[in-house]
Amino acid sequence: MQIQALVDNAVAEIGKVLLGKEPQVRLALCCLFARGHLLIEDLPGMGKTTLSHALADVLGLSWKRVQFTSDLLPADILGVSVYNRNDASFSFHPGPIFTQLLLADEINRTTPRTQSALLEAMAESQVTVEGETRALPEPFFVIATQNPIHQSGTYPLPESQLDRFLMRLQLGYPHAHAEREMFMRRQSASSERVVLQQRINLEQLQLIREEVGAVHASDNLLDYLQRLVAYSRTAAEIAVGFSPRGALALLDCARTWAVIQNRGHVVPEDLQMVLPAVASHRLVPSGDFAGDGMALVELMRRNVDVIRA
Repeated sequence: MQIQALVDNAVAEIGKVLLGKEPQVRLALCCLFARGHLLIEDLPGMGKTTLSHALADVLGLSWKRVQFTSDLLPADILGVSVYNRNDASFSFHPGPIFTQLLLADEINRTTPRTQSALLEAMAESQVTVEGETRALPEPFFVIATQNPIHQSGTYPLPESQLDRFLMRLQLGYPHAHAEREMFMRRQSASSERVVLQQRINLEQLQLIREEVGAVHASDNLLDYLQRLVAYSRTAAEIAVGFSPRGALALLDCARTWAVIQNRGHVVPEDLQMVLPAVASHRLVPSGDFAGDGMALVELMRRNVDVIRA
């Protein structure tokens, strides 16, 4: 199976509705193949919902969307048992979380209590409601979007929930060529909704995930990974570096990126490619550092040659 060709076809198909975002689309697919969950932080109207719906179409996954608001309750996501008067019994009505791809839209606009309702689902692919545990569909992939925390009406995600997201991405503004094409489409008949074709089926998705488990990381590569992780824990600019779980997440994503490139082994460039998406929401700057997680990633990148020496 030519995994690179499958991914290229999927990326090209999504590119019909999300213009000029090929790197972000590839990283989103990498996150899914690595059995993780994705957090997208950006301004409204950047295409976050479009990306999630396109991924579901191209992969043939069931898709549901939950708009997170300040009055949303955990039962609105997980489901609730309803009393049936006819036979004096309770029947469970599953919530929208029982789907293969869940879009948790504007997750930081709801209260921490409701945010935490996703924790078990994201970590264990199951939910416990009223003492009974129910398995979620396979695959189960959460794409959560959040607005910048400086905007009004937001509740910052706790570190424990941030760590449940394998990757965090930003889509950003489209470049000039993509934006012009978007304007031209709006003026023509092609502005009608594009129906995307499935490019990767569930069997192929499972095979890709199995291939990730077979990717080899050499001793030299692991030495490089350990030096990179150690730098995040000792640099004066970083108050909180990679945890063991974060380090494993970086390795898993690098192995998955190698599979996407049709390689059976990891190279340092794989680690560098996935580093911003894996590290930016995990690294905490020290009080003396005037920057955020992405700035810390750039700091680490500037020291890559020193780390690899």
